[in-house]
Amino acid sequence: MKNATFLVIGGAGYIGSHLVKALIEQHHRVIIVDNLSAGKATAVLGGELIVHDFEDRAFLDQLFQQHQFSGVFHFASQIVVSESVKDPGKYYRANTAATLTLLEALRDHQVGPLVFSSTAAVYGEPLYTPINEQHPTNAVNPYGRSKLMVEQMLADFASAHQQKYIALRYFNAAGADPQARIGEQHDPETHLIPLVLQAITGKRPPLQLFGQDYDTPDGTCIRDYIHVEDLASAHILAMNYLNNGGESGVFNLGNGLGYSVNEVVQTASKVTGEEVPRTYAPRRAGDPARLVADATLAKNTFGWQPQYSDLAEIIQHAWAWELAKN
Repeated sequence: MKNATFLVIGGAGYIGSHLVKALIEQHHRVIIVDNLSAGKATAVLGGELIVHDFEDRAFLDQLFQQHQFSGVFHFASQIVVSESVKDPGKYYRANTAATLTLLEALRDHQVGPLVFSSTAAVYGEPLYTPINEQHPTNAVNPYGRSKLMVEQMLADFASAHQQKYIALRYFNAAGADPQARIGEQHDPETHLIPLVLQAITGKRPPLQLFGQDYDTPDGTCIRDYIHVEDLASAHILAMNYLNNGGESGVFNLGNGLGYSVNEVVQTASKVTGEEVPRTYAPRRAGDPARLVADATLAKNTFGWQPQYSDLAEIIQHAWAWELAKN
């Protein structure tokens, strides 16, 4: 599609802002809706930013009356697993109930298709790895369950109202804009790579390394890190696929490469030339030993291919961003 108009909900956040950048680079018109509770206005490198809560139905009605969208990307959500356990209502309200309001507005104004930001947390404890889309879903915390409920709503709305969608189940988003204009800046920060880099700069205390006795080659957890630029490209390909007549569905997004916590720490030391200050702690409850994606379906269905699968390059981009934002 050329010169289309897209709505990006949560487009001032980490992944959403990279998608906005990619859409603008492809000469699309972009409307961004973000309440800036977690996103940053400075992360929006173009388009029109509207600061508002997307669960406001009257606001959505007005928005869809004013603009003709070729599709909607939905990133806005609460994402901290530990907080979701302590305050599940916040997560079901922000992630599930708010998205129901959006789906009803899309239905009533006949707007679509929708590409939804889901998560590998819908799978829960893996029965096997790499994890494909046929793996049973058994989310073990309110964050994962709130996203899984949205996936179920999407399927029901597609069946009842022919609302086309794709839900993208991310594994571990990482990295930053290669030109260091935007990157990861969560508050609180819970992702490993920025925690490692901020321990190096002294912005945070030494990294806490949880568990060294997992059934992995070096005893630490293995995760699948996917560059945020590759996530952005997958969203655009998914949207093009739907607009070209593709079927609704769910797709994993990951590199299919697992890196242990120790490998991340060692690679960060090589990239930065600095040792990573760290302490050791027992395992955290609920941390699986391995989480690695099988993203064959996305590659085969809409031609997605990660461009930044090397861990050192992912960390190099994150490090350049870490230095640029200080």
